[in-house]
Amino acid sequence: MTKKDYYEILSVTKTASGDEIKKAYRKVAMQYHPDRNPDNKEAEEKFKEAAEAYEVLSDTDKRAKYDRFGHSAFAPGSGGFSGSTNVNMEDIFSQFGDVFGEDIFGNFFGGGGRRGAASSRGRGARGSNLRIKLKLNYEEMSKGVTKNIKVKKYVGCNTCGGSGAKDKGSIQNCGTCGGSGQVRKVTSTFLGQMQTVSTCPTCNGEGSTITNKCTVCKGEGRVYGEETVNINIPAGVQEGMQLSLSGKGNAGERGGAPGDLIILIEEEAHKELQRDGLNVAFELHLSFPDAVFGTNVEVPTIDGRAKIKIPPGTQSGKIFRLKGKGFPEVNGYGRGDQLIHVNVWTPQNVTHDEKEMLNKMNDSPNFKPQPGKSEKSFFDKVKEVFS
Repeated sequence: MTKKDYYEILSVTKTASGDEIKKAYRKVAMQYHPDRNPDNKEAEEKFKEAAEAYEVLSDTDKRAKYDRFGHSAFAPGSGGFSGSTNVNMEDIFSQFGDVFGEDIFGNFFGGGGRRGAASSRGRGARGSNLRIKLKLNYEEMSKGVTKNIKVKKYVGCNTCGGSGAKDKGSIQNCGTCGGSGQVRKVTSTFLGQMQTVSTCPTCNGEGSTITNKCTVCKGEGRVYGEETVNINIPAGVQEGMQLSLSGKGNAGERGGAPGDLIILIEEEAHKELQRDGLNVAFELHLSFPDAVFGTNVEVPTIDGRAKIKIPPGTQSGKIFRLKGKGFPEVNGYGRGDQLIHVNVWTPQNVTHDEKEMLNKMNDSPNFKPQPGKSEKSFFDKVKEVFS
């Protein structure tokens, strides 16, 4: 399959500066970030594809080679990504940590690298990630909010300090691996002797064993408890968006790194408004006299209420726009509008006198529908509003 041009992947020109390339890569990487696209293989491939392009274009020598020879400059054996997107995700986060250190998760939650590294020797297994749902109303989603949430999870054992041992003397170097956390095995094959390295089965790679376990946590170094977590929600979040709080998941075993807390945003329905991306819609019902004579009405908005003027002769289906009264774009500078859709209310039950009055009006030419050629169709109005 023909490989896509690296400049095209990042949407930059061949004369783009290093800063422009970094900015473009950050934008693409955030769009296809794994935390924003869970279990999405297509997004994962695009994420890796962008990392491959950045790995080449951010390096002066590699970029010069690519400009001259194209993808053939990085054939297998030449280093880098070897022209393949079959790369481990953790390698990307590790190699380009400076880029992701400024991403949406770092900005909003003050964390460093978003993925915990593998446990080092002498530390237990990394804690698992936690997922919670957080329901927000329109005002909170529009302005951003700080929430203090009580999360039930595994926390470090206070009795043993997370070590899992009753006392310091109960922690000893593993007798199987000698404290390295790994065991080596030499086997003879027709090609000669081959050495393999694997995790020590006795200490599970920790390099130490516990002879006398903590009576509270039973040697795990953690207990099931509760923690109040401070969550800063940025303005502009939407239903289904996921945010990650580094190190606020389940505590790891025996001092292992904690997992992350994944927050799934849910939208609390508004009584009068309806969200459509960055825009907000409102159905305005007018009486027939108000539509004929015009009036001033008060409508709800995300920030409260606003007054608008309805001109005389307003037709049902008319759409008014309140500029900038929608939702802000998360991590961006744009903002949506509020769209007000007019519905002229038709009475369903009328009195005898009202019927006579309406019959008289029905004979008047002014009350005969006269749309004319200049009257725009409903679809034209919608196109005009969103153009």
